[in-house]
Amino acid sequence: MGAETKDQPGGAGTAGVARPEPGLRLLVAPNPSPMTQAGTNTWLLGSGEVTVIDPGPDLPAHLAAILGVLDRGERIVRILVSHAHLDHSAAARPLAEATGAPVLAFGPPEAGRSAAMARLAATGLSGGGEGVDRGFRPDATLADGAVLETSAGPVRALHTPGHFSNHLCFAWGGAVFTGDTVMGWATSLVSPPDGDMAAFMASLDRLAGLGARRFYPGHGPAVDDPAARLAELVAHRRAREAQVRAALAKGGGTAAELAARIYTDTPAALQGAAARNVLAHLVDLADRGLARGDGPLSAETRFTAV
Repeated sequence: MGAETKDQPGGAGTAGVARPEPGLRLLVAPNPSPMTQAGTNTWLLGSGEVTVIDPGPDLPAHLAAILGVLDRGERIVRILVSHAHLDHSAAARPLAEATGAPVLAFGPPEAGRSAAMARLAATGLSGGGEGVDRGFRPDATLADGAVLETSAGPVRALHTPGHFSNHLCFAWGGAVFTGDTVMGWATSLVSPPDGDMAAFMASLDRLAGLGARRFYPGHGPAVDDPAARLAELVAHRRAREAQVRAALAKGGGTAAELAARIYTDTPAALQGAAARNVLAHLVDLADRGLARGDGPLSAETRFTAV
């Protein structure tokens, strides 16, 4: 799942296939929601020997659509998964069984966790597993910087943790498939211990350094001005951190209590996700010595300013 907690437009999954540019096809899974916008974007890269990026949720209709869009004589030769959320990864195994193609990803759901997030998970912090595909296991792992030769040219895997610890983006021909790290229609959910605010900000900086011409996200339309969108997202997170610190200065509270005071225009159904984002900021602030918890870090910890 990708989005943070603004009331964003949704929509139905689109029928048929779009062709954003030569060598690239797009299918949108029929799983619309406030967290997924119109649905999960499944990308088919190349012709003849096809690479699938993010096969999406385990829905028979979507699996049939992926197989049905192939031209005569084409075959899927690899399946790339950006991260182990069910709306991105759950169809990977059924698609692999149908095609014989291997599933490639950074690793299982816990792969790539920072030492801080691993400690939090070990001490019992939970509740952040919004749609985690806990049984996900790739057939082979992709290291940061690994290059795959596809029928549409080389694809480079970039480890971009933050939204999720095992998150990969895929750079191709000046474009980047950004999964849930960057979307044009919403900000990303960052929910500890699967999400890590410090890592997320570092991943945004890394993407900014690529000078990409276009981002193809995991949900919603392409981002045609990556630099501007990245600057906007960084500013958003800094502003949110300032709100959290201001709320702490007025007496503090739990992540949920602070979220209710900060996310005043957020629907009740999304307040839980808002609280997880606030918790991510609180964990980061505590790690930087700018906030203090009243005990072991958890969703119920009360935080105060330092």
